[in-house]
Amino acid sequence: MRSKLLCLLAGPVLALPALAHHSHSNYLTSEYTHLEGVVSEFHWMNPHTWIFIEVENADGETETWSLEGASPTELIRDGWARDDVEVGDTIRVRCHQLKDGSPGCLLGFLTPEGGEEKEWD
Repeated sequence: MRSKLLCLLAGPVLALPALAHHSHSNYLTSEYTHLEGVVSEFHWMNPHTWIFIEVENADGETETWSLEGASPTELIRDGWARDDVEVGDTIRVRCHQLKDGSPGCLLGFLTPEGGEEKEWD
């Protein structure tokens, strides 16, 4: 009887969705990296948008940077639309680079081609 009562009481609690989110501890959130590049891929999807840009490094070589952004729902609330960034656009970003130095960032701000800088987080 006691175990049945426990199941009845715990069932509704266990059925609630988890409201957890992962940490951004893999990024250097204390400083910004400034990049300009051409969009090679753009993924408008949950839980995070992803933009891949081709950036010329100090040696004159092109490298692909992966940029993690907010969810589409958050971006729409902030005034962004899916077609504000498209493959082939040249964009500028301020982002938090990965701690290991690899070419990846957590997006903070984005300036679309011909537009003004806005938050992308």
